[in-house]
Amino acid sequence: MEESFSALCDMLPDSTLPEQARQRFTAPHRRLEWLSVRVLLHGLLGEEKEIGYLPSGKPYLADGSFHISISHTKGYVAVILGDTPVGIDIEQYGRRVHKVAHKYMREDEMALPYRGDDTWSLLLHWSAKEVMFKCMDTAEVDFRRHLHIKPFAVQEQGVFYAQEYRTDRQRHFQIRYLVHPDFVLTWQVDL
Repeated sequence: MEESFSALCDMLPDSTLPEQARQRFTAPHRRLEWLSVRVLLHGLLGEEKEIGYLPSGKPYLADGSFHISISHTKGYVAVILGDTPVGIDIEQYGRRVHKVAHKYMREDEMALPYRGDDTWSLLLHWSAKEVMFKCMDTAEVDFRRHLHIKPFAVQEQGVFYAQEYRTDRQRHFQIRYLVHPDFVLTWQVDL
């Protein structure tokens, strides 16, 4: 997000969204994130859509036209749409993930180094589990116990596989990913 609030407003002519952003958020970065999501959605669909939120925090399009998932991290916003439940997550590169890895990494999940740094793998595991959680929309999910990432070698972009053990369905996931110098991006779309 390099655009200013006024530049984002210009991308939504004749819209009440900028005023809604001003009323809902006092923090400038939250206004930018909120409005950026609406600009991206408008760019994807060519029209303005109302986004609602379930009590769980999961977003939905008020008209039910598509499933939606939203993510943001310092300076970046990601949106994905699908005919079936979707999930997307973006995580800024940072070594703080090492401090919490024990909370979401299972013993049988390996953080293989990418370009000599296992931070990327740890971020991808965390991000993928966020995507799985968003797709599941199920309460009381323990990322370490219920979500499993199958071993994979990190590349600049690719696909890896995962499975959830929280529901009776024990759903399998095909997680797509991209490693950028500033962040990792993961997403899931049912085919």
